[in-house]
Formats: sequence, structure tokens, C-alpha cells
Amino acid sequence: MSAAIASHAASGVPFPAAALRAQFPALQRAGSFIFFDNAAGAQVPQRVLDAVNEHLLEHNVQRGGRYPQSIAVDATIRRARESVATFLNARRPEEIAFGMNATSFIRLVSLAIGQTLGQRNEIIVTDLDHEANIATWLVLERMGAKFLWWRIREDGCLHTQDLKPLLSSRTRLLACALASNALGSIVDVRAAADLVHAVGGEIFLDGVHYGPHGLTDVQALDCDYLVCSGYKIFAPHMGFLWGRYELLAQLPTFREDFIPDEPPGKIEAGTFIYENVAGMAAAVDYLAGVGRQLAGRAGSSEARDLREDTRSAMAAIRDYEQTLSLELLRLLRDCGAQIYGIREDAQLSGRVPTVCFNLPGIAPAAVTEAAAAAGIGIRDGHMYSPRLMRRLGLPVESGAVRVSLVHYNTPAELQRLGAVLQGLRER
Repeated sequence: MSAAIASHAASGVPFPAAALRAQFPALQRAGSFIFFDNAAGAQVPQRVLDAVNEHLLEHNVQRGGRYPQSIAVDATIRRARESVATFLNARRPEEIAFGMNATSFIRLVSLAIGQTLGQRNEIIVTDLDHEANIATWLVLERMGAKFLWWRIREDGCLHTQDLKPLLSSRTRLLACALASNALGSIVDVRAAADLVHAVGGEIFLDGVHYGPHGLTDVQALDCDYLVCSGYKIFAPHMGFLWGRYELLAQLPTFREDFIPDEPPGKIEAGTFIYENVAGMAAAVDYLAGVGRQLAGRAGSSEARDLREDTRSAMAAIRDYEQTLSLELLRLLRDCGAQIYGIREDAQLSGRVPTVCFNLPGIAPAAVTEAAAAAGIGIRDGHMYSPRLMRRLGLPVESGAVRVSLVHYNTPAELQRLGAVLQGLRER
């Protein structure tokens, strides 16, 4: 048993999975269907639906006006910015920018950095990342960027020892993920940030996949930029960018003449989806509510506790999800599956409950089709990480099978998946 799981068990407070599941209408409406494709997008709790509906019903207008509904939109955006800033432990709300998705923000920052390369023109990318955090940087080659690759080892992990030789006085930026959206491997980004900063470079983090699984603290990570997608963190489809204020202020970005050349306005080109931003704030509130429930303060809603409540929630979620990882890895081993990445129980702290695997002699698509027929949603393919698939020796066209869990999943659901996989092996 891992230290985290032992700590959770020793606390004597069981994780309230059933009570939390009851807050997700989609889980109730789906009946016996099981959502195991959460890396592609998680379900949303009722309070998020309420926030979206309230916006559309009460003040679905443009911000910046002098009438009550428009003033309410301004207040919604301001509150959402403050909530997300608190959730990430940002230094100030103006470091948060809202938009369509993480990919568009990566592209925005990459284009800006491409215009300011100078002597520091080396960018380090990895073969573990989602393609959005690779291709968006590689296109800067035409602007004079040079690229180096931080590559995974056979264990499916990035090791900081392999990063050190890539760094020099020419290093402008390292782009990497907090956790792999395919393998679930967690990257030691704080150690990477220390190394990059020591040579005068910057670090850009894709926090999309890690977001629902553990605490994201930009100050503790000592990163320079970070992107997330709200729809992976129990919110509607939207994305947000965090960056050090002084760096965002320096970025050359497109903006209309009437927009001040300062964050966050200079980052938020055009009108984003206000109702989804309202939903993101409600998702943070949901997580804070989980923390309050675990602390025995379920009826409290004190704003001053938001950071501590979300910290408590994410710690408990992290512990509970490790029990799910333990069970998932066990049933995959029992099925004779080839597991990619971390597979040993003793190394659970190095992953989130997202696992890619293949069953010997059975096409990935056949596995997901069998699961779908049994009322279980999982995914097959390259997981938007084709370079990683090639590194693993897998055809990009077929890739692997991925099961991705979050805190509303249960061991009982995993048992149903195990039965499907065993049935496939016994055919």
C-alpha cells in the first residue's frame, strides 16, 4: 500500500464517492452506463449546470454596459477570475485569461514567443506530451527556433537527469505536461523548472490532464505559464491560461486598439463564452464544497476558505484515485494486458488513474467496442499523442486502449470492466 493510500485509510474518513456521484446529473441519467473516458472530458455537477443556466436566463448579454444585466456579467467574470486564481494559487487575478481551450492558448503564447527569440532560440519539447503542446512549438522553426527533445525512458517517464544535457544559455523555453494524457505519468516539473530557470529559460506547462487529479499550485511549481481546460475539471467547454504577470505584459499579442496593452485583456481576443466561464467558477466551488464536506463543514461557504478547501479536496481526491489505480492495474494484470508506463503498485504516486494498455492478439478497437456493448465508455487510438505511440512501438492508426478515471468512479465499476476484458481473453 502506498504512503498516500495508507494516510487516507488512517484518517478514518471514507471518501464520499456515492454522495459526490449524486451531485452529477449525467451519472444518474445514464443509468448503468459507466464513464471511463474522462480524459476526453469529465461530467459536470448540478451547481455547474445551475451557473450556466442562470447566466443564460438572467444576464445573457455583453459585458461593459451600464444596465444591471451587463453589470452582472462583469461581476461573473471578475468572480470567476478570482476563483480560478485562488484555485491555482496565482499571485493576482489578472494572471488568469479565459478563452476557448488550452490549445488556442498554447498557440497564442507560442506565436508571441516566436517573435521574441533572439539569441535564446532553443525550445525543448517532449515525446510524452499531447500533440497540442508539441506541434504548436515546432511551427516556430520558420521563425528561427531550434528544437531539442526531452525523451521518455522505457518506464514511460521523463527523468530530469535527461533534461540537464539539453540546457544551455540558448534555452528559451521548456514545454511539457504536468501529467501524460495517455500514460498518466506525472512529470517532476518543479525539478525541471529549477533546472530551466538556472540557465535563464522559462517553463510552459500543459496542466490539462493533471487538473482533475491533484492540486495545481503555480507558485509551488515555480512555472512561468500554465494552461488548463475547464471541461476536464468538471466545468463546461472552455480553457484558461495562467502566466506570470510580468511575462504576460511583455508578450506581443493581437489586440484591438481599444483594449489596454496589459493582462488579461491583451490575452483575451474577442468575446469568450461567458456562461462557460460562470460554469468554471461553479466547478471550483464544487471542489471547495468537497473539501468542506471532508472537513465536516458541509454547510459553510466562506470565501476566505476557498484555497484551503480546494487543497483539502484535491488531496483527498488524489488519495482516493490511487485506490482506483491500484484496482485498475490489478485487473489489467489479471487479464494479461500489456500496460504502458508505470505499472507497479509501489510506484503509484508517479501516476494518475489514466492507463493505456493492449490485450495480446486483440485490436484496441475491438476492446472498446466490447466495452461499449457492455455499457462502458473507454477510448482507443493514439490519444492525440502520435509521437508517444511511435516511441512505444505502436501503430499510430490503432494505438492503444485507454481507461481514464476520476473521483466519481468506483471499484464496482472497475469490476464490470474487468469482466468484459476477461470475457475477451476467454473467447
